[in-house]
Amino acid sequence: MRYSILLLISVLFGCSKSSPLESLKHEIKKEFSKNEGTFAVAFKDLQTGDTLLINARENFHAASTMKTPVMIEVYNQVAEGLLSLTDSIEVKNEFHSIVDGSIYKLDLGDDSEQGLYTVVGTKRTLADLVYDMIIVSSNLATNLVIELVDAKRVTQTMRSLGANDIQVLRGVEDSKAFQQGLNNTTTAFDLMIIFEKLATGNVVSAEACDDMNRILLDQKFNEIIPAKLPEDVKVAHKTGSITGVRHDSGIVFLPDGRKYVLVLLSKEMTAPNAGIESMATVSRMIYDYATRN
Repeated sequence: MRYSILLLISVLFGCSKSSPLESLKHEIKKEFSKNEGTFAVAFKDLQTGDTLLINARENFHAASTMKTPVMIEVYNQVAEGLLSLTDSIEVKNEFHSIVDGSIYKLDLGDDSEQGLYTVVGTKRTLADLVYDMIIVSSNLATNLVIELVDAKRVTQTMRSLGANDIQVLRGVEDSKAFQQGLNNTTTAFDLMIIFEKLATGNVVSAEACDDMNRILLDQKFNEIIPAKLPEDVKVAHKTGSITGVRHDSGIVFLPDGRKYVLVLLSKEMTAPNAGIESMATVSRMIYDYATRN
């Protein structure tokens, strides 16, 4: 009887002690509580399998994170022989709303990349458009590519990868669609799924993944995941930003060869700069956890 009581006490005390991952989750929530808004986290260590999820199934406006699925669909169609990365694509600034087919144009002032607007009427390779779509988040390049590969096919490919909630409906700045709530959406969980597959060479082919990761490593917007990490840590990632929304999603490559996937999403933020600071802090917290041994 005395042994049974001691065993029960031991079990109870053992269960009450938080694991390092649970402690990390608590600290992350504490950091995000400093801000107004909703935040989501999806982290997976690809060596240990350790996974941390916070609001990971919550739907968010995808903003420019949807450009990673679009890139994947390009490589999918290249593998199927439907496209070539060397194909020449005419640069134009006229697109059709998914609501009624009416024509709309992109506003140069709302785009993070503007050089492409100066060459409307000329041609660029598909590879160049994909590169600009990812590293400088060119909206014009994105719409040209989505028109080529078809948004419905992008979503179908996401389903085939096990990303069941990512929804790619349209290109950028389709105001009629936006007014009707027809937006591209994602969850942190789904982005974690596709980046894990990119990290392990399981999207299209290992060679295609290497190429896509090379592009993602050239990302020019580094205010969130990489911001507080050591310089010898490499991040292959894609950001996203609209009013009240700041996202980052990608693969973190450690100098010793280990890697992990991290997705940080936000919405309804009233102070985006403070939110970005907290998200960068959370990225560092996760890095410290992943490298604790």
